[in-house]
Amino acid sequence: MTTFSWSDLDDRAVKMAKALSADAVEKAGHGHPGSPISLAPVAYTLYQHFIKHDPNDPNWAGRDRFILSGGHASLTQYVQLYFSGYGLTLDDLKKFRQGIDTRTPGHPEYGLTPGIEMTTGPLGQGLASAVGFAYGQRYERGLLDPAAPAGTSPFDHKVWVIAGEGDVEEGVSSEASSLAGNQKLGNLTVIFDANHIQIEGDTKISFGEDILKRYEAYGWYTDEISFIQPDGSYKEDTKGLAEVLEKAEKVTDRPKLIKVDSLIAWPTPGKTNDESSHGSKLGEEAVAGLKKELGLDPSKNFQIDEEALAHAREVAQRGLEAHAEWDKKFNEWKTANPDKAALYDRIKEGKLPEGFDKAIDDVEAGFAAGDKVATRKASGAVLNAMAAIMPELWGGSADLGGSNNTVIKGADSFAPSSEATKTWPNVSEYGRILHFGVREFAMGAITNGIILGSDTRPFGGTFFQFSDYERPAVRLAALMDIPNLYVWTHDSVALGEDGPTHQPIEHLAAMRAIPQLEVVRPADEFETAEAYRYFFEKKNTHPTAMILTRQGVPALAETAAKAKDGVRKGAYVLVEPEGTPDVILMATGSEVQHAVSAAATLAGEGIKARVVSVPSIEWFEEQDDEYKESVFPKAIKARVSVEAGLALSWYKYLGEYGKPVSIEQFGLQGNADQNMEALGITAEHVVEAAKASIAEVQA
Repeated sequence: MTTFSWSDLDDRAVKMAKALSADAVEKAGHGHPGSPISLAPVAYTLYQHFIKHDPNDPNWAGRDRFILSGGHASLTQYVQLYFSGYGLTLDDLKKFRQGIDTRTPGHPEYGLTPGIEMTTGPLGQGLASAVGFAYGQRYERGLLDPAAPAGTSPFDHKVWVIAGEGDVEEGVSSEASSLAGNQKLGNLTVIFDANHIQIEGDTKISFGEDILKRYEAYGWYTDEISFIQPDGSYKEDTKGLAEVLEKAEKVTDRPKLIKVDSLIAWPTPGKTNDESSHGSKLGEEAVAGLKKELGLDPSKNFQIDEEALAHAREVAQRGLEAHAEWDKKFNEWKTANPDKAALYDRIKEGKLPEGFDKAIDDVEAGFAAGDKVATRKASGAVLNAMAAIMPELWGGSADLGGSNNTVIKGADSFAPSSEATKTWPNVSEYGRILHFGVREFAMGAITNGIILGSDTRPFGGTFFQFSDYERPAVRLAALMDIPNLYVWTHDSVALGEDGPTHQPIEHLAAMRAIPQLEVVRPADEFETAEAYRYFFEKKNTHPTAMILTRQGVPALAETAAKAKDGVRKGAYVLVEPEGTPDVILMATGSEVQHAVSAAATLAGEGIKARVVSVPSIEWFEEQDDEYKESVFPKAIKARVSVEAGLALSWYKYLGEYGKPVSIEQFGLQGNADQNMEALGITAEHVVEAAKASIAEVQA
């Protein structure tokens, strides 16, 4: 960076930022003014002097990434985006939190506002996902330019975060920060705004630890600066802040936490250091008092100091110059590395490699009808086949790699060489195997950050039951509509003797309830392979969960013949009797075998049953009405659903006379067969339900 300088114009810009933040909340009638007011000098310093960015091209690949983890303080960032020339206007600030068409919502929303890298509403997830941004930068650099000296590659960039007390109180930030220290992520800097105020007042009532010592214990570099002077006066020491940040930038072997002691809403009379400024408008009197303290006209709202604004917008020209320098470096790299450049272009465009279909076809060629294979094992085979031709594919598990079958064979683990172990001796900071420890929530947040901050494709695995711990990050991925891939195994009571604590019951219904999350539960190894094929081929890929068995399930002759065309439809006719069916049996996952067996029994009794495999309700709902009618004709009213979990997802398809074969209680302590038998997940029970449904239709 250039030598730090600060002028009267910078002071005026910061004052303008404070007043605009107060005015925006006041006009909306609600919001969080305190932190944007006190953070104005910090954010301005970052955007003007430290963050490498080009407001003319918010998606420039060479940019640094900035995440405002405390999303309630969104005006902190909106004002800087306005100052920097990202296309936000004064009218956008005036529409803060107002209307569904606003570009300045209460919390930053990914894909809505230029310059916003991710949605930061739930506290802690911004900081945790920023760790993923740093993971992604490191891996992508290793994929494309591993030999370049540090700081010289076009793929070197930094990740900056502003976080507050609420962020570090949430457990997910602890999970992710621990991993960041373990990974020695020198490209990550977090500025911790220690204003000691939350909605319920002074944070000492609930938050008393020494945050710097905590982060030192995680393996981070730490430093601090206080705007509160020893004599009790207050000085927004931006020069001192810059010196602390410059010193931190020289540390490249650890993530950095810089604590800034501040007073919320300073210098607002009656509101400074008071919880009332955290989550409520200040009121006309306080806003006028703030402007008076700042030397602005108390009677005017949304005042623009044109000279100071023009000065702030000079950062856009500096961005163009930085971008041009990067372009030169990037073009030199492309010329010197044509194969890597071709890889970069492919993954940047989201294209699959040549041989993708063949890789999956080759895996399927090793499958055979009659095999009894757990779908988690089939999943591992497919992931490894894809990984062999997709270097951008990487991932791992929350300490369950062997059980989830998420280990990429022959690959190095992603970690500094100092972290090698007896079990994992092959370690590289550019490795492909991710080890999250028992940290499901952090895993979900970090893989979100990897997707947002790079062009690589991560996946993360755990037992389906423990998706409960990951769910907030899954919901955020769905809200941002990014293609995260979840590998969730041990999908039912058939996991057996670990007992009810480990046996998912309500989870399929709960995950299907999340908008834009696609839940896929394949019946066997053929459906598993086709589910992965379609996930990666799909153009409008949403976050997707592969729900997989612990126990072996039979590979069906019917899926061997039909899965390739059927799975991508979400539901397809697997078994069709001659003539019009009397009943439709619909099933997912390990229960498809029972539907097929039940259909054969019913046929022996002269009852014609159609079997429909439904690997993904979400994929089925994307089909047109004609296809849906062809699978579930309205005229066939006798129906049975078969799934080892709550029936909640199925009533839409069962209609008035349908009967669910489901589990409406927690699991049991027996083995897989005992549990399924005791809870009624059997072909015999499916036959009984089919007959009962037919009888009701005929009554």
